[in-house]
Amino acid sequence: MFSSLVNHVRGSWRILVKEITAFGMVGAVGFIIDLLLFNLLFNHGQITAKAVSTAVATGVTYVGNRNLSFSHRARSKLAREAGFFFLINLIALLVALVIIGIFSYPLHFKHHVLVMNVVNLFTIGLGTIFRFWAYKRFVFLHPDRVAAGLPDLDPNDPNDRDDPDADTEPVLRAG
Repeated sequence: MFSSLVNHVRGSWRILVKEITAFGMVGAVGFIIDLLLFNLLFNHGQITAKAVSTAVATGVTYVGNRNLSFSHRARSKLAREAGFFFLINLIALLVALVIIGIFSYPLHFKHHVLVMNVVNLFTIGLGTIFRFWAYKRFVFLHPDRVAAGLPDLDPNDPNDRDDPDADTEPVLRAG
């Protein structure tokens, strides 16, 4: 029993390291795209620049995350996956736009390239943490949960357990 627990932990750890590493590589490409476009479009307004830079980076990172970071996870319908992926990125974008808007207008840093780039970096970091969690939870589902037709719960998270009183809407099957 102890050896199976050790093997489970070892296997889970390897998968997590693979996911984080690939997510980081895909994210680095998205990060470069985001920063370059944000600065290229800076004089068109930071809100516009951020919206465009994030939209382009999101398209690129969807392909990378689907095919590299979470390639071992179950496949649900493409429309479902893409819908959740882009919704999560829209939420992250809206939070970033609010933060950038606050620094641009009420705080009057609109024309300060350095300050606005630091704020942009902060929003990218905040969004990255949110996206990693949300992709694993809602987009790229755990194969065991999809195969069982159960809601996607993370078996490595002791706080993520079935609640008998919770609404258990089944997850779509892979395919």
